[in-house]
Amino acid sequence: MSSPKKRKRRFFIADEGSIKSGQVTDVYFPRALEVIVREKADANVTAEVRAASLPDGYPWAILAGVEELAFLFQGCPVAVDCLQEGTVFYSEEPVAVFRGKYSQFGHLETALLGLLCQAGGIATKAARCKKAADDRVVMNFGARRMHPALAPMIDRCAYLGGCDSVAVVESARMLDLVPSGTIPHSLVLLMGDTVKAATAFHQVMPEGVPRIILIDTFADEKFETLRVAEALGEKLAAVRLDTPSSRRGDMLKMLQEVRWELDIRGFDHVKLLVSGGLDEPEIHRLNPFADGYGVGTAISNAPVINFSLDIVEIGGQPLAKKGKRSGGKRMLRCQKCGNREVTPRNTGITKCLCGGSRVDLLEPLSSSGKIVRHLPNLQEIREFVLRQLDGLELDAGTRTEEIPG
Repeated sequence: MSSPKKRKRRFFIADEGSIKSGQVTDVYFPRALEVIVREKADANVTAEVRAASLPDGYPWAILAGVEELAFLFQGCPVAVDCLQEGTVFYSEEPVAVFRGKYSQFGHLETALLGLLCQAGGIATKAARCKKAADDRVVMNFGARRMHPALAPMIDRCAYLGGCDSVAVVESARMLDLVPSGTIPHSLVLLMGDTVKAATAFHQVMPEGVPRIILIDTFADEKFETLRVAEALGEKLAAVRLDTPSSRRGDMLKMLQEVRWELDIRGFDHVKLLVSGGLDEPEIHRLNPFADGYGVGTAISNAPVINFSLDIVEIGGQPLAKKGKRSGGKRMLRCQKCGNREVTPRNTGITKCLCGGSRVDLLEPLSSSGKIVRHLPNLQEIREFVLRQLDGLELDAGTRTEEIPG
């Protein structure tokens, strides 16, 4: 084991070069390749990425990580077809297909799955939270629950999945966003009083920073809210309730009470933001009185999408392990009714039963080491996701979707 003094990097993270070169791989891949080369068993293969099931019984999921996948395969002489980033998909649907010599990309399986599995899980959970919140704001507060090197990736996937903002400064810089947040308990504790902290924050921060004040550090939430509202007046944008579960009682009743007291005093412009241990059911329950949510662990620690990469053709002939459907495939969607169907690739693109034309969602991403598709920016992906969410339910999915406008 190397000592800390001998290591060049102090954080236990792989760099881009190690990932692209295939060093971040399970050892059985280079060992298998050694055997394949010696036995002259290398061949052109078709391999596909799919999820046999989705976590926690989700009826649908969101594909994310495609831009990083494209970068991973830059310079790799393999053809890659993939769904557009942000596309809703279902279990058993191929989301990416690779065609080329196995020796050229087999060692990248660990990395490519890692890029898609975690990113998709985060984007899906963010989309589910946004769906549960209806038109209310959802802020991603989850960076502190994961390794800091992953913060920009987590924030990117949370934002494209539907979150309205990110909190981490470096994430916002990389993603060309404006970071958003409230105030920490530490500021209130150091100032010794919630109103003092709120007033100081208001005096120091530029006008463009929303005055969102945490009001549960010392005293009753209702009275602290009223004190802050009276101190800041129309400048107070929102208050944040982050009361520990051991102290909060029924958060819904607390929100209802605070809302009532604000409204009868003319502070109906003040929004109520809730954070702390939130997930889809709790968000839905609090919707009658909450105006927005700060979601942390549920998003950053979202269950991954359990993708696998499986060979389905060797030398142009259908062949797959047991339990997998062999042969190249198309992922067709009707442009008229939205019906989706996985079909054999060699049958071409046929019309839907409704008479509508169908398109193959598996479009070229890279070829011969070059990215051949326009990669949409983050805002475009997020808007695409939100349009699809309009036609989906949290707990009842079908293979028919509303066609995004």
